[in-house]
Amino acid sequence: MDVREAAQRWVDAWTAGWPAQDVEGIAARQAPDGDHYASMFRPYRGRDGLRSYLTECFDEETRPAEVWFAEPLVDGDTAAVEYWAITYPKGEPLTISGVTLLRFDTSGLVTQARDYSHVREGRFPRSHPQP
Repeated sequence: MDVREAAQRWVDAWTAGWPAQDVEGIAARQAPDGDHYASMFRPYRGRDGLRSYLTECFDEETRPAEVWFAEPLVDGDTAAVEYWAITYPKGEPLTISGVTLLRFDTSGLVTQARDYSHVREGRFPRSHPQP
């Protein structure tokens, strides 16, 4: 299993799945018993837990999210992926920037995802560093 390819498949699933609110497309990249930590204090256990989290979030969004994901940084069986998203819970823009740390099993599915993010009310498009 190539971790870089597995991480890119995860990125592709979230890039397409978040705006489309495709719970199953995103959940398919998670191991059946893999954990997703959207908050360090509330893990979502297994693929069913991730489905529950995604459904909870998507139910609040009133229009497609605008998302961007960086190329994964890979080390061993882990990857880090920076992301930026503008979501619209209850019709109001909310900007989220963060990094997800991912650990993969030998079949390329996520056994652990830990999300570290910052949230700010309003629409703030991703900015590019100036040279």
